[in-house]
Amino acid sequence: MNAPGLAALASALDAIGEVAVVAPDRERSAVGHAVTLTEPLRAWRETWADGREVSVVDGTPADCVKVAVKALLERRPDAVVSGINLGGNAGVNVIYSGTVSAATEATILGIPAAAVSLDTFTDPDFGPAARVAAWVAGKILENGLPPRVMLNVNVPALPEKEIAGLKITRQSSAVLEDRYEERHDPRGRRYFWLAAERMSVPDPRDDDDIAALEEGYVSVTPIHYDLTDEAARAELARWAEELKL
Repeated sequence: MNAPGLAALASALDAIGEVAVVAPDRERSAVGHAVTLTEPLRAWRETWADGREVSVVDGTPADCVKVAVKALLERRPDAVVSGINLGGNAGVNVIYSGTVSAATEATILGIPAAAVSLDTFTDPDFGPAARVAAWVAGKILENGLPPRVMLNVNVPALPEKEIAGLKITRQSSAVLEDRYEERHDPRGRRYFWLAAERMSVPDPRDDDDIAALEEGYVSVTPIHYDLTDEAARAELARWAEELKL
């Protein structure tokens, strides 16, 4: 397990409380909220170079939260902070993100949670994001969160003095525009590799997460796992009235 973002997060959280690290055994990017059902989960202990004892699970980020709370930890955690993810989790990325799903799983279990991401894939400095994460975690412990709500935190990849501040945002309507590169293996069989992706914003808004990041702000978006569209539900209610059996 080699996760400098996670190591930076754990070190920053040491300042506000007792920290337990439970993490996947390898990178699990874009696994969403997958959980392991048809095979056993294995967990073991490792020691990082700094002497920290951590738990490693051969499952998804959501698996890690479930098995930590239900089996590994001696007591229920006061809060869960997932990250620090390499790359932003704004717009539709929230749906794909294993980092966000770990925090969502904690919320489902009734534990206040936040997911933290650093908006870059190159030359990351996790220090500022770690300090933001610790501050957010402290506010969560102090104030709590509304039921079924978690915080999705995105930090711009800027020197700490250049971060403009913090904005409470909404999820952008941005979607991914993917390009698959066709290749062939040594036996001539065709395969496809997701070679590039960029965000397209069909309906940009000044108060969304991507806009905040572009302006140099930390974006904090409260999100919930209830996906019901109440407006559409009311609009579609007439279908039930029209059905004749």
